Amino acid sequence: MPTPAAPPASFNLAEHLIARNAGRAERIAYIDDHRRITYGELADAIHRCAGMLREHGLRREERVLLLANDSVDWPIAFLGAIDAGIVPVAVNTLLTVDDYAYMLAHSRARAAIVSEALLPRLSRALERGRHDVETIWVIGTATPGTRDFRDDVAHAKPGTPALTHADDVAFWLYSSGSTGAPKGTVHTHANAYWTDTLYAQNVLALTEEDVCFSAAKLFFAYGLGNALTFPLSAGATTILMAERPTPASVFERLVAQRPTLFFGVPTLYAAMLASPDLPDRSRVALRLCASAGEALPKDIGERFTAHFGCEILDGIGSTEMLHIFLSNRSGAVKYGTTGVPVPGYDVELRGEDGRPVADGEVGDLYIRGPSAALMYWTNRDKSRGTFQGEWTKSGDKYVRGADGYYVYAGRGDDMLKVSGLYVSPFEVEGALVQHPAVLEAAVIGKPDADGLTKTKAFIVLKPGHESDNGLEDALKSFVKDKLAPYKYPRYIEFLPELPKTATGKIQRFRLREREQGSA
Repeated sequence: MPTPAAPPASFNLAEHLIARNAGRAERIAYIDDHRRITYGELADAIHRCAGMLREHGLRREERVLLLANDSVDWPIAFLGAIDAGIVPVAVNTLLTVDDYAYMLAHSRARAAIVSEALLPRLSRALERGRHDVETIWVIGTATPGTRDFRDDVAHAKPGTPALTHADDVAFWLYSSGSTGAPKGTVHTHANAYWTDTLYAQNVLALTEEDVCFSAAKLFFAYGLGNALTFPLSAGATTILMAERPTPASVFERLVAQRPTLFFGVPTLYAAMLASPDLPDRSRVALRLCASAGEALPKDIGERFTAHFGCEILDGIGSTEMLHIFLSNRSGAVKYGTTGVPVPGYDVELRGEDGRPVADGEVGDLYIRGPSAALMYWTNRDKSRGTFQGEWTKSGDKYVRGADGYYVYAGRGDDMLKVSGLYVSPFEVEGALVQHPAVLEAAVIGKPDADGLTKTKAFIVLKPGHESDNGLEDALKSFVKDKLAPYKYPRYIEFLPELPKTATGKIQRFRLREREQGSA
């Protein structure tokens, strides 16, 4: 495959996406819960938003906090800021007041754009700590001291696009704060160009005929590509949903609006398959699905494809690399693996000595590619640990098979050493979810009476199944039949649900904390 052309040095991401759709003014760009917008209307709103921000004194490279539910206003605000050379800081809508207070102080945002439903939390965060916010725009009904975002955009004079460089800062995304304070991950104008060129075009083969629907929200790196940069680069139509993605809410849109591409996460795919309301294949129009956030269990992928006749391309990306760099490919899917490197990215597995490991051995995953973030804002130590020259250290562990496909072995801090041998929690979980009674599983290490580490599984059962001693023994035997005997879970606990991040990733560290608290 020929190397894609790099963007020109003078490059503005918002203007690039507008130019890609110059001949599609009447085509629908977005459909949200209440309205739809054409590409022509979107371009006009982006330019007016850019003008609005400048009229209120925001200058190039200053930050604006974007705390908003998914609607057509989100891409207008995000791209309007970028068009003006202002930096949107897109933040998770499910965080605490303390988190927002930290992000306001850390980013030194001079303005905020917030959904009406989220304004109370933002207001409490503003009261709690130091910040530089001078203007608050509300998507919805403005309150005293705030401004109406939609009204101000509608009446603003369109701004002139900022003459930005491909390597200028375009936007921030905050990475997970599970190992400390959230990290402000700084991305350039060119980074989204590269994820679209290398993944959306070459792996998804996205076209203007597609209708995209992402369960992952726009403030996530995964969702930002799925529902903004990818479809806008191709001239496709995108469905946005403000509510939480449940099987019921997803099914409603799969049937009524018939997207051709669906982007989910493993826990959602599992819940969809377990739902009694799972629609028949004939009622949907899916041609392709994608999964990220956590490795997709083999059984889930196989059952989904058997039901819908549609492949799920399991892959791995990160906030630091902006989107997926390792993925299965259509027509060559191997469920139970994360696929092969996306063309344009290099992947290396390294041992504790920093040297590449042989096929079949567990190694730390490093990535080299053009979409890597510049840094973590004001965090030199973490930046040096993650961004190592041309390479980015992911924090994930993988095994590469002789066939070139990569198999997930867990996060570095999740790996267990049992009887002197490493055990991947994901491998045990993958065996457990193949049992017909198991909906979800999470595995951690638990010290026994002698202080030796043994595996413990937390299980969520499918509806209609009851936990009892007989089932516990059956599950242990089930795993022994599928894996090396030392890997089976010595302890099993049944829970009504597992702790997860907003992206659907299982939080094993929460289970470890729970276990320590009960010890």
